[in-house]
Formats: sequence, structure tokens, C-alpha cells
Amino acid sequence: MNSPSLIFVLAEDQRQKQFIYKFLIKAGVRPHQMNFQLSPSGRGSADQWVREQFGRLAAKCRARHTRVSTGMFVLVDADKRTVQARLDELDRGLALIEQPPINASDPITRLVPKRNIETWILHLTATEDFRLGIHEDRDYKGSKSDGEWSALIPKASEAFLALTRSTASLPSSIIDSLQRGIRDLPRALAAVR
Repeated sequence: MNSPSLIFVLAEDQRQKQFIYKFLIKAGVRPHQMNFQLSPSGRGSADQWVREQFGRLAAKCRARHTRVSTGMFVLVDADKRTVQARLDELDRGLALIEQPPINASDPITRLVPKRNIETWILHLTATEDFRLGIHEDRDYKGSKSDGEWSALIPKASEAFLALTRSTASLPSSIIDSLQRGIRDLPRALAAVR
């Protein structure tokens, strides 16, 4: 596996950071190759902060990628919105700084868990029978302690990586936002692999 020069990660919170960090480590990226930018806690809406930073960081990633292997992951919860509404908001952030929309040649992956990252973690770690009862419109965030969520993240990240392999087939019970995120992964994974 070729190592990337740098992977930018833009995320709302520590749980998203832990999830993508474990995923990238399992994909072969070294910690020093990751540049994390997290919403400052206690300073307003985390998703708004991510949307405001996205255009600037995407432009930086694109410019750097013309010279050296560079990728970018952005994680922003859909919350009560649709995944498409969040993607449209990110695109508007690009337009504000006169950047073109994300295209297939961009090494940028936008991951938008619906309702939040905890939904993905539960789905990725659940048995097939339990997976059928996980709904994207339900808020699972308060259903476990911080320690319980942290304990599930390594298994969830491993399952996420397994679903990104070219030989993987997606289970019929996969939730829509996770399936969409997996389809979007090749952009940034090309810089990782």
C-alpha cells in the first residue's frame, strides 16, 4: 500500500474523530499523516462550524493534491435533516469561495451519518437481526455512556473498512446514509491506498 502524504479530517466531535482515526489506522495510514480539525467545543453549532470550514479546507486539499498525494474526509451529522440537505450545504460552502462542486476526481469524501455517528456505530456492530431495528431517524446518542461508545468504535471502524473492500457486498439491511458514505469513500481512499 502506498502511504499518502497527508489526510485532512474535518469533524464535529471526538466520537467522529475516533471513528475515522481507527478506520484510517486500519487502512494503513500513520498517525503523523493525519491532520484533524475539530469543532471547538462549547462555541456554537458543531455542524455549522464544519460547514463554514469545509470550503477553505477542500480548496487547500485540492491545491495540495496537484503536487503530492493528499486526501480529505469530512464528517458532519445529518441530525434531523436529510443527507442530501447536508451535502447541498457543503456545496454552498464551496460556491461561497468560488470553488467548483465536488467531482469524481476530487480526493474528498463527505460522510454524513443520519441521524448521527452513533447510528453508524450501532449499525456496524450489531447482529443482522438487531440491525433491522436500527432506524436513521432515531437519536441513539444518549443510549450508551461515552465509555461504551468508545469501546464499540474499533469494531465499527473495522466493519466499515471491510465494507469498503472491492470484494465486499453490502448487506441488504444497510442503512441509507452508511451505504451512501461507503459509495463516496473511493475519492479519499485512493489517496489512502
